[in-house]
Amino acid sequence: MKKFNFSRVMLIAGLLFIYLPMLILVIYSFNASRLVTVWGGWSTKWYAGLLDNTQLMNAVLRSLEIATYTAIAATALGTLAALVLTRIGRFRGRTLFGGMVTAPLVMPEVITGLSLLLLFVAMAQLIGWPMERGVVTIWIAHTTFCTAYVAVVVSARLREIDRSMEEAAMDLGAKPWKVFFLITIPMIAPSLAAGAMMSFALSLDDLVLASFVSGPGSTTLPMEIFSAVRMGVKPEINAIASLILLFISMATFLLWFFTRRAEKNRKKAMLQIKEQERAAQA
Repeated sequence: MKKFNFSRVMLIAGLLFIYLPMLILVIYSFNASRLVTVWGGWSTKWYAGLLDNTQLMNAVLRSLEIATYTAIAATALGTLAALVLTRIGRFRGRTLFGGMVTAPLVMPEVITGLSLLLLFVAMAQLIGWPMERGVVTIWIAHTTFCTAYVAVVVSARLREIDRSMEEAAMDLGAKPWKVFFLITIPMIAPSLAAGAMMSFALSLDDLVLASFVSGPGSTTLPMEIFSAVRMGVKPEINAIASLILLFISMATFLLWFFTRRAEKNRKKAMLQIKEQERAAQA
C-alpha cells in the first residue's frame, strides 16, 4: 500500500486550482449558446465572430503594440539601471537611486497611476505635451512600471557572471562598448529575454495604470474586457482569452525548444573541445 504523500497531493491541488479554470474557459469558448453558463453544443462561431467585432480586435492590436514597445524600452532602461547598480562602485546617491529603481515593485498601482496622471496633466499645462492621453502615455506608464522588474532580473544575473572574460578583453585593447555588446550581452541574454517577456506579459495584463493614463480611442484589451464583463461574460471574451492562452503557450514552447537546443549544441561543442584537447595532449 502506497504511503500518503501530502506534498504530491498539495502540488496536484495547486495545479488544478491554477489551470482548471483556464481549461473550463477554453471549453466554453466552443459553446454554441450565447449564455456562457449554459452548454449548447460545440461550435466555433465565436472565433469567426471575432473578425466582425472591430472594437475588441482593435483593443487586442493596441495592447499587443503597447506591450511590444514596453518590452523593448523596459529591457533597455532596466539593463542600464542594472549596470549602474552592479558595475559602478559607490557613488553619491547610490542608495537613493537603487530605491527609486525598485520602488514600483512595492508601490500600489493606484498610487503610481494617479501620480502619472497628475504628471501628464501638469506637463500638458507647462509645455503643451501630451495634448491628450493615449497610446504614448500608456506606453510611458507601463515602461516605468516594468523597468523595475527588468532591473532586478538583470542585476541578479550580472552579479553571478564571471568578469574575467570582460577584463581579459579590455586588457587586450577592446573598447568598453565593444566588450558590452560582444561579451556581456551574450552572457546575460537569458535574463534579458526573461525581462522582456515579463514586461510584455505585465503590460498586456495591466488594467489599473492604463485606466488612469488612457484617453478616448486608446482602450486596451484588459479595459475592454473589464467593461464588458460588467454586463455579463460574452462568448467572444472566452474566445479571445483562449487565443491569448494559445499564443502564450506556443511562445513558451518555442522558447523552451530553442533554449534546450542551444544548450545541447553548447554541451556538444564543449565535448568536442575537450576531445581535441585530449588528442593534442596525446
